[in-house]
Amino acid sequence: MKIHEYQAKALLAKYGVPVPRGEVARTVEEAAAAASRIGGSVVVKAQIHAGGRGKGGGVKVAKDAVEARAIAEKILGMTLVTHQTGPEGRVVQRLLIEETVPIEKELYLGIVLDRASRKNVFMASADGGMEIEEVAAKTPERILKELMEPGAGLAPFQARKLAFGIGIPASMVNQAAQGHDGVGQSQ
Repeated sequence: MKIHEYQAKALLAKYGVPVPRGEVARTVEEAAAAASRIGGSVVVKAQIHAGGRGKGGGVKVAKDAVEARAIAEKILGMTLVTHQTGPEGRVVQRLLIEETVPIEKELYLGIVLDRASRKNVFMASADGGMEIEEVAAKTPERILKELMEPGAGLAPFQARKLAFGIGIPASMVNQAAQGHDGVGQSQ
């Protein structure tokens, strides 16, 4: 299943995970209006099914709604080529306009299907950010993995193990590992 960033963040927010305020825009006018409602500096993010959007020119910071409009004019309708799209690229039809937030540290968290075990695997790395594919290729030991039992989700001990493994401060590990209204548990 492929979902856009804005869809993933809506799911996370539904289960109590804090996410930046953001709105989806399909037109330049919608992008400018969203930036005005959010106020201040915003990030304009192309919504395509591919990684590497930032390096490809599909993620830009705007200081205000006027600049967000100008950026949206450039990104909407462009063919964004990344390492995951191939040379044909993908046409940008949607944007996520999102408030900027201070970034202290970037982490990588993901859930993928491990075909060999026929189970989902929760992956975590302290080497988050835009280069996770490079981390996987050059230093795979930096990506921690925990298999999840179908119907059970990620067990609390597994969550704590991953949290410690990626350097979450000890005082926050239980909070990081704690499910909120069933997060991490099969619904």
